[in-house]
Amino acid sequence: MSHLLGGRVVHAQPAQGHRTGVEPVLLAAFVPAQPGERVLEGGSGAGAGLLCLRARVAVTGLGVEIDPALAALATANAASNGFNGLSFVAADLTEGVEGVFDHAMANPPWHAPGTESPDQAKERAKRAGEGVLAAWARALARPLRHRGTLTWVIAADHVPPALAAFTAAGCGSLTLLPLWPRAGRPAKLVLIQGVKGGRGPFRLLPGLVLHGPDGYTAEAKAILRDGAAITEGPP
Repeated sequence: MSHLLGGRVVHAQPAQGHRTGVEPVLLAAFVPAQPGERVLEGGSGAGAGLLCLRARVAVTGLGVEIDPALAALATANAASNGFNGLSFVAADLTEGVEGVFDHAMANPPWHAPGTESPDQAKERAKRAGEGVLAAWARALARPLRHRGTLTWVIAADHVPPALAAFTAAGCGSLTLLPLWPRAGRPAKLVLIQGVKGGRGPFRLLPGLVLHGPDGYTAEAKAILRDGAAITEGPP
């Protein structure tokens, strides 16, 4: 049994295969959800993203995860935390999602084709074939209400195709927030956010430095351990 947000969230995950890092926690912190709104997560895994978002704000949500074992584990995690408004289904996100949502989020597969992992769950979670980013953006944007937001955490070298995918899916007013591993180091990950039907200019935010000389920076600790929001989202 593991925990997120400094122990506020119980989060069981498989002993083998893809393990949860800081990505879903940072992703959830950047979603500008308000109490009572409904959130869709693609590739929800064992539920870390929606669990962290629900711990911060009283939303309802649906996680779509292609691996039935992970979807079942996420359902159990929601119950363990008393988050009755969250549900998880085992399905292929790109085949469509029923309903209307205020926000959608994902840490989509982005690793380029290469040597295949013997762990098929890990392979599905990380590997991106041709057109995957565009397909995920379409699938997540389609059930969004007008002016709903789409948020991704993704590798910095995948920013151009990710931005193109957002635009093609009808999500504009694009915002990019770099996640600097240390001050003065190139960003390896970024947060991207778009607004369905948005027509505002592209914005590049100052970003978040994750580590300092003594571990996480104060700003990163507030998000990763205390559940604070990253507030520089759409204007």
